[in-house]
Amino acid sequence: MRKFLVVLDDSRECLNAMRFAALRAAHTGGGVTILSVVPPEEFQTWMGVADLMRAEARERIEAHFEVFAKWMRDKQGVNPELVIREGDPVNEILSLVNEDAQISVLVLGAGTDKSGPGPLVTALSRNSGSLPIPITIVPGDMSKERLEAIT
Repeated sequence: MRKFLVVLDDSRECLNAMRFAALRAAHTGGGVTILSVVPPEEFQTWMGVADLMRAEARERIEAHFEVFAKWMRDKQGVNPELVIREGDPVNEILSLVNEDAQISVLVLGAGTDKSGPGPLVTALSRNSGSLPIPITIVPGDMSKERLEAIT
C-alpha cells in the first residue's frame, strides 16, 4: 500500500499537511504515516529526569496524534500509524523514508511567516533532487475547502 508521510509538530501549517495527506490517502486507497521527532537536546539533563521528560513528551505527542487520527478515521476512513523518534528531524525523516518502502510521498506544510516556509521545507527542498520520493508542499494558509477541491 502506498503511504503518505506527514510530520506532526506544533506548527500551524501541520494541520494542512495532515488534511492533505488524509484526503489523498482516502481518495487513492493509501495510508498515512505520521512522524513526530523529539530533538535529543530536550533530554540532556540528569538520567532520571530525562526519562520522565521522554515519557511526558511521548504522552503529549500521542494525545496530539489522537486528535488527527480520530478525524482521519471518522471522516476519511484512514487509520494512520504513529512513529515517534528522537533526533534531528531531517535525518529522522530520511531514515524513515529509507526504512519503509511503502512510503511514497512526503507531505510538508509550508509556513506563512515572512521568515520563510519553515526549517523542514527549506532543508528538504535543498536536498529534493536526491530524495527517493517526491515532496508535496502544502501552503499553510490554504483553505480547507480548497484542499478538499484539489485532493
